[in-house]
Amino acid sequence: MSELHPHQKNLLNFISLDMKEQEERYGAKGAEGFKHLKSLGVMLHPINVVRKTFGYADYPEISFKLPYATDTSAFRDSSAIECVIDGEESVKGILLSLDGKKGMVRLYAPDFPDWIEDRGVGLKLAPDHFTSEVMKNAVKQIDERPEMSKLFGMIHGESKFGSLIESDAQLEFQNDQLNESQRSAVNGILESEGLTILHGPPGTGKTTTLIEGIIQLIKQGKRILVTAPSNAAVDNVAKGLLKYEVNILRVGNTSKVDDAIFPHTLEGRMKESKENKEIKKLKIRAEELRRMSYQYKRNFGKAEREQRRALMQEVKRIRKEIKDIREYSADKCFKEADVVLGTPIGIHNALQKDAEFDVVFMDEAGQAIEPLAWVVFPFAENWVLAGDPFQLPPTVLSNDAARKGFDVSILEQCFKQSENIHFLDTQYRMRASIAQFSNDYFYEGELKTPSNQADNASHVLFYDTAGTGFEEKAGEDGRSLTNEGELEIIQKIIEANNWSEHEVGFISPYAGQVQLAKGMLPETIKVSTVDSFQGQEMPVIIVSLVRSNEDGNIGFLKDYRRMNVALTRAKEQLVVIGDSSTIGLDKFYDQFLKFAETIEGYQSAWEFIT
Repeated sequence: MSELHPHQKNLLNFISLDMKEQEERYGAKGAEGFKHLKSLGVMLHPINVVRKTFGYADYPEISFKLPYATDTSAFRDSSAIECVIDGEESVKGILLSLDGKKGMVRLYAPDFPDWIEDRGVGLKLAPDHFTSEVMKNAVKQIDERPEMSKLFGMIHGESKFGSLIESDAQLEFQNDQLNESQRSAVNGILESEGLTILHGPPGTGKTTTLIEGIIQLIKQGKRILVTAPSNAAVDNVAKGLLKYEVNILRVGNTSKVDDAIFPHTLEGRMKESKENKEIKKLKIRAEELRRMSYQYKRNFGKAEREQRRALMQEVKRIRKEIKDIREYSADKCFKEADVVLGTPIGIHNALQKDAEFDVVFMDEAGQAIEPLAWVVFPFAENWVLAGDPFQLPPTVLSNDAARKGFDVSILEQCFKQSENIHFLDTQYRMRASIAQFSNDYFYEGELKTPSNQADNASHVLFYDTAGTGFEEKAGEDGRSLTNEGELEIIQKIIEANNWSEHEVGFISPYAGQVQLAKGMLPETIKVSTVDSFQGQEMPVIIVSLVRSNEDGNIGFLKDYRRMNVALTRAKEQLVVIGDSSTIGLDKFYDQFLKFAETIEGYQSAWEFIT
């Protein structure tokens, strides 16, 4: 292997730093360790196991409930986890889903541990060594393929690459509602070679444009691979393609997919197949063998131990046979599909290394760390990155790695060098004044709002809590901040405006405030962290800034991209509540406060204090 590029070495170092942080953060054991992990928000303890099944490839799966409300924001679908109980060896697995207090986990074990339904069972996040190794290998192999090495050199070179293409081609658009910038972007996707960037600010129809581009490429006989850092983003594109009856195949963690998508997963495609009937027979046999082995669980004589080992070895062999049958069926499904969709790791697990596509699309590329892109880039020689570098960045645990640039997404890296960028210039989500501040601050005033979205009332309100004594406090976990006073004011604002609670969303950058809000606000109000709300919208959005202190310390409110997301979720009414004496010392928030004053949206929280 040739000498690695300095940036390749940096990426490998960043991956190692992030893995080291995972190992340190998730490594505590025993009763005291569990308490510490719970305080960090990386352990759910205890859980109540409500159902046991043998699922995909005959792996044991548990459904569970949380008997309490807690911050679960660190637990994302497909997170590596360990199922634990004090005094026993943990069992590794993967989090399939977690919605509110209900979740599902797949265990990487031949059977359920004896203690799985005992009191004191918990789930903790675990270092994701598998993803780490996949990314490292992808980075190391960049220079093994000329087109990858060339692309890497362009992204990290000193000169601009690519060019904007003017086209006279008259496409027959599937969606006749596309605006001029969207049509231009679709033309650019079709006529560009190499790398194309679709820059979609909030509400500009980025996914709609992507879907049109994919459909036009399919018309040309192209095979498409679609990926995104999250399952939710992948499913969003999948549902859009299904509306046009595109032949898709969704791979990866599909335990929580929409009912409309399930028939287009490998499991869904195989449901009525002869291969699935064979798998059912094998699963029944495996269950019989496991049942036979149970009689030896509590009997530890040598002969019994050997007998149980033999039975479980046969279960393991059957599991391998099931996997082989699935892979054979999967190969047929891949060949038939026009579009394959999955997260980068889901695609890596599902595809053969030599699989070939004409174009790789990566949606929400602004949230993808660079190594994830190199996992999927080798499957094609043309790539489309879609996203917005002014919204949420990738999640990086290691502060050291983040400071050195690991939180710079693949989209940001390409933005620096590429001239083949298509900007979607019209937003359809928000009233004009809701879009105005972000438009001026992040998009140089280039974002247009249609006339039917013009203001007809006061659509942006800032409620100032300065002087009220509503100061920030550490949450119950001692970790994330809360501000109960802000929530009390918010309750009164909702009552005073008589909004339908189903149309109101509450978001805050602080997980502690979100947890507190879930207990104080009506259950029908959607309550979420900013990070969990990207890509979503509601008629009314209330943003709680939380920070209120004498030092003017605003912590990670300093991440203005996160605030750009928060300020652009509302369609009709945006309400922001915070302490001007704390946040106003910062240039960004000072500009926002002045903006609120110019549109007569500045209000004092005192009017709700009796």
